[in-house]
Order: sequence, then C-alpha cells, then structure tokens
Amino acid sequence: SENGFTTDVLALYDWAKARSGNSTILFWGHSLGTGIATNAARKLQEERGVQVGAVVLESPYTNIRDAGANIHITLIYRQFPGFEYLILDSMARAGMFFPSDENVKVLSCPLLILHAEDDGVLPPKLGRQLYETAREAYKDKSKVKFVTFPENLGLGHDYISFNPELPALVK
Repeated sequence: SENGFTTDVLALYDWAKARSGNSTILFWGHSLGTGIATNAARKLQEERGVQVGAVVLESPYTNIRDAGANIHITLIYRQFPGFEYLILDSMARAGMFFPSDENVKVLSCPLLILHAEDDGVLPPKLGRQLYETAREAYKDKSKVKFVTFPENLGLGHDYISFNPELPALVK
C-alpha cells in the first residue's frame, strides 16, 4: 500500500540516520519510487520537522492517476468506455495517490528531477509538469532543477543511472 511504502522508507531513513552520524541523507526515487520518495520527504518535514538533504526523482510522474492515464502501455485501453472508472478510479479507491505534485509544493529541500526524452514508460511531459509545479511553489527557485537526457543517449525509462555524467549532475 502507499502508506506501507512510506512507512518502510521512514523506517529505513531512521535506520540509516542512526548509523550515519552527521552524513547527509537524500531520497532517490525511480518511477513508482518517486511518489514514495516525495511522500516520505513530506512526512518527515511536516511531522518531524526534519528535512532530507535532497530529493532526486528519476523518471517521475505528477501523481499516480496521471501516470496511469499517460503510461504508454494503457494507450490501447484508453479508448474503451470505463477506462477511467475501472483503472484510474480503482487506484484511488484502493488508497493509491502518490501525489508528488502536491508533495513538492510543501518541500523545501533541494529537488532534482531527471527524465530521458526517450522514456517509453512515463512520458517526459509528466516530469516537466512536476518541475513546473515545484518551481512555482519553492521560495528558493535555485533549489529546483530539471535535467533531461536526449533521445540519442538511449537511456529510456531505466538507464539514466548508467549515464557517466550523472555523478556530476547530482553533486
């Protein structure tokens, strides 16, 4: 469940923090994990007054409903009556929202959004929308960055982490 994922990440954060001394801890989410990362970062900030060092979102979406409506695999099903009710509304009925778009409005830690232009799972427009939402909400605009990777690199949905320039971008 969404709540279960968030609780797990917070437990992992507590475990890592207890063992890391004063080291900075950041949350890095990929795909579905981007919603989990923003949920956990927001919960830490609002409920504990703790800010993570940064949040990195790789191949993100705005919220799970938008992801379900835009994920390429659902293209054929979108034309059938009942798609919204059977697929999109069922996620909400199951308590799955993963509202990164709402979460980034509250965050104040550095936020880095990474998206490949050739992402065949989640369209880059969702990453751009998330960036625009965060950029609008953040008081310190310099804390929000959006990096796209051109199609010719062939990074798609799963291989941004293989890009040799990534360590310099994250730094």
